[in-house]
Amino acid sequence: MTPSPGTLLNTTSNFLLPPSFSTDEKERFDPTQFQESIVQGLNQTGTDLEAVAKFLDSSGAKLDYRRYAETLFDILVAGGMLAPGGALSDDMTRTNFCLFTAPEDVKTMKAYAQVFNKLIRRYKYLEKGFEEEIKKLLLFLKGFSESERNKLAMLTGILLANGSLSASILSSLFNDNLVKDGVSPAFAVKLFKMWINEKDINSVAASLRKVGMDNRLMELFPVNKRSYDHFSKYFTDAGLKELSDFARNQQSLGARKELQKELQEQMSQGVSFKEIIVYGKEEMKKSGISEQMVICIMWASIMGSVEWNKKEELVTEQAIKHLKQHSPLLKAFTTQGLSELTLLLRVQEYCYDNIHFMKAFQKIVLLLYKVDVLSEEAVLKWYTEAHLAKGKSVFLEQMKKFVEWLKNAEEESESEEETD
Repeated sequence: MTPSPGTLLNTTSNFLLPPSFSTDEKERFDPTQFQESIVQGLNQTGTDLEAVAKFLDSSGAKLDYRRYAETLFDILVAGGMLAPGGALSDDMTRTNFCLFTAPEDVKTMKAYAQVFNKLIRRYKYLEKGFEEEIKKLLLFLKGFSESERNKLAMLTGILLANGSLSASILSSLFNDNLVKDGVSPAFAVKLFKMWINEKDINSVAASLRKVGMDNRLMELFPVNKRSYDHFSKYFTDAGLKELSDFARNQQSLGARKELQKELQEQMSQGVSFKEIIVYGKEEMKKSGISEQMVICIMWASIMGSVEWNKKEELVTEQAIKHLKQHSPLLKAFTTQGLSELTLLLRVQEYCYDNIHFMKAFQKIVLLLYKVDVLSEEAVLKWYTEAHLAKGKSVFLEQMKKFVEWLKNAEEESESEEETD
């Protein structure tokens, strides 16, 4: 089609432009012009990153950052447009002033992080595009040099620490090709070192949990190496013991959740106590879960396996009957004094959190004492020094007469021994 006399044909953008179309407008809508404008500006500002930030801030008014966000970020990171795989595209519009050509040190990476922070704060619509860019760059890691990967890892760690990026971007590191060649864990070491150094492991853990990444870190390794032992050795040897400990806690948490789910299912199906105990002991050994943790899970499973009466005067009787029936399960996992005390604290917490059980506490403890789940020593230690603050005055008052009886019985026993 022949353009009408009053128009010009823009072959790059493939749409008609009015005769008064200015240079600024060409830069705004033409990707080639956009790329050249950014490269020219970066060449002029050079290594002065404050000047780079000012240039990017002012250029947003005349350049279409929204449309060409990927082009903009490619140039800022690699100096030019990236082809699939991570190589620079063949066109000659490039700059030597970018992240990949900058010195590989923390100070410079922090300065670059500030450039991106300022740009995204000024043009908030770039947030999503920037996250997509980082995800893409991570998929291209094999196409970058070791130094370029290191700089990108440091920058990403800083941006994760200051909240400019969501930890969801880490999903790119689970790409099979990156994992298979060992690129993912090596990159993760640099990234997490910077992230933890800027914040701490608790902050990192919270960010990972927020987007469901806390249970996926094992995916940095091939399937045949996805074990806690391998993960721990790799990251501990790399100086990231905090990350190893976090992974261990996550593994334990997962095992605990699975254990509670299975126990509740077995109870609802009427599996014998003997079988439940065997299963619990095996899981305890296999997953390295302490007896104290298992008794908490067992208590929660037992108390969660019944629908409780809402009337206070009836729930106590119901609880005593239910716990007496299930006492063999509690007894099997209170072979240590610390486990008994842990159970007592959990009973106290449960009775406080569930108001209908407030008056049932003493009767539950007395039952557990009678069926040899709780020892005299555990009850006295709880009463004198180890109780929780929750409902303290109410529960100590309930236990007063029983504790006095225990103390008197203990004194009588000592007196008889002396006489003998």
